[in-house]
Amino acid sequence: MTGYQRPHADRVAELLTAEGPTRIVAVVGPRQTGKTTLVGQALRRTAIPHWLVAADDPTAHEAEFGRLGDIPGPEWLVGVWQRARREALASPNGFVLVLDEVQHIPDWPRFVKGLWDADRATGCPLRVVLLGSAPWDMLTGAHERLTGRFIPVYVRQWSLREMVAAFDFALDEYVFFGGYPGAVHLRHNADAWTEYVRESIIEPTVGRDILSLARVDKPALMRQLLELASECSSQIIAYDKMVGQLQDAGNATTLVRYIELLAKAGLVTGLPQYSVAPRLRRSSPPKLHVLDTAVMTSHLGYSLSDATADRTLWGRIVESAVGAHLHNTLPPAGKLHYWRRNDHEVDFVITRGPHVVGIEVKSGGRRKTTGGLEAFLARYPKSRTLLVGGAGVPLNEFLWEPAKYWLEPR
Repeated sequence: MTGYQRPHADRVAELLTAEGPTRIVAVVGPRQTGKTTLVGQALRRTAIPHWLVAADDPTAHEAEFGRLGDIPGPEWLVGVWQRARREALASPNGFVLVLDEVQHIPDWPRFVKGLWDADRATGCPLRVVLLGSAPWDMLTGAHERLTGRFIPVYVRQWSLREMVAAFDFALDEYVFFGGYPGAVHLRHNADAWTEYVRESIIEPTVGRDILSLARVDKPALMRQLLELASECSSQIIAYDKMVGQLQDAGNATTLVRYIELLAKAGLVTGLPQYSVAPRLRRSSPPKLHVLDTAVMTSHLGYSLSDATADRTLWGRIVESAVGAHLHNTLPPAGKLHYWRRNDHEVDFVITRGPHVVGIEVKSGGRRKTTGGLEAFLARYPKSRTLLVGGAGVPLNEFLWEPAKYWLEPR
């Protein structure tokens, strides 16, 4: 892994060294986005001793904590925590306990709450960092026990700016391979790269994260839906039509929920149509989009050179890269949509409060006019529009800045 440091490491170090009352630091996000690495970088910047313990591999720490089997239980968590307490009380600088993949411990929120509250009552100088490969609300499920006791640090796939700084990525490489740093060293071996993405990112996300944290009655259907969404990224498909294409699909309600779970896990989402009327947003067919282009391209069987040679396919991959970038860099309270009315369509609409920006993506293989932007502006005259590619903002410049930058009036 490169020595590049993401801004998240600064945030974690700041939280661990802050004066006054402390809270649990929850570093959460999709798999293989460098969460453990950045926490390690943050810890090295502090003078606080620490342990980093992987809850999905307790045998790696049997010398300190005792071997309790391959699946850790609450007693393992309590034992680790108690030993960390003793270290914190013996250290002039306190102590940091980092629990990686905490979601594998059954009923962990209840035990963490009890242990944390006991430390606050006694003044124990133990600080705790939790890492998990899912959003915080999925990790905690219906539990409200940790409300007010944690500060989330959300980590998503890497941006073009980061991949260029860390790995000297070219634009086409980023568009095709996406923002997973662990896969970079395999980008010149198409088969090995595809296997890595599918076996180290996609399958564990579905099989170990979603299925263990949420009720999924039809795992095979969820996998079919993920494959459909990956192959059809940047296309608008009604849920009723999806039901007809998927085996044992049941009804549209099931598909809506599965898309929501896949979106929370950082794989794919279904963008709603933009409208000022909430009813129309809810009833519109979704625009399927991967949240990193690696999820799409690993399903296609194309190499980078194959994909760039197919201009129609490359246009869809470029649009998917733009959509993933917007989704992953949206500011708090920001929202991402598409817009369509009659024969006019706008690829993306980003909003935050009163700010509305319609975005059209134009690549070499897509014959598109700006008629959609003109129709959108006519219907929403207080909005702004932006063309990416063609005669508009160059693709590399657009992907270099977060969505917040493009929401601000220029």
